[in-house]
Amino acid sequence: MELFEGRPADMSGRLDKEIRTYDLLDKLGIEYERVDHEPAETMEACIEIDRTLAPAVICKNLFLCNSQKTRFYLLAMRGDKKFMTKEISHQINSPRLSFATPDFMEKFLDITPGSVSVLGLMNDTGNNVQLLVDEDVLKEEYFGCHPCINTSSLKMRTEDVFGKFMKAVNHDYMVVKLGKNIE
Repeated sequence: MELFEGRPADMSGRLDKEIRTYDLLDKLGIEYERVDHEPAETMEACIEIDRTLAPAVICKNLFLCNSQKTRFYLLAMRGDKKFMTKEISHQINSPRLSFATPDFMEKFLDITPGSVSVLGLMNDTGNNVQLLVDEDVLKEEYFGCHPCINTSSLKMRTEDVFGKFMKAVNHDYMVVKLGKNIE
């Protein structure tokens, strides 16, 4: 796997949502490194990608909703932690969280399952999705995620993602504390 600086030189065959992601990052002056790869739909498929993007923390991104499907959340957590619904529900005061359907994911974030990324918030102009971030993610210097498609992964400075990017897309985030790492 080869690490490249910035956007691909040849954009042919790239989806519009991926190109829009690069356009926004470039406009904001956010530097990023990129690796292209086969579709990576699980954390296990990301092991080699993680090594290439190291020391970036590659996040597990979960798209959640309340039982009434009126509140939606994007949880960015370390990939080496276990997700426990009860732990999050308590912190955000929203009982009975579950995984939201792909329909809502596409409607609000223009992302399909396996490609979930905080960068999809650029498509949530109605602020329908609340970002939840594991406190340990924010402690890392670098952050890794997909550019709204799971055939590429990016490495950026964490402060740029949760500073410049979040401000530009008019979203804030709530810091949550998640349990221990998976052994």
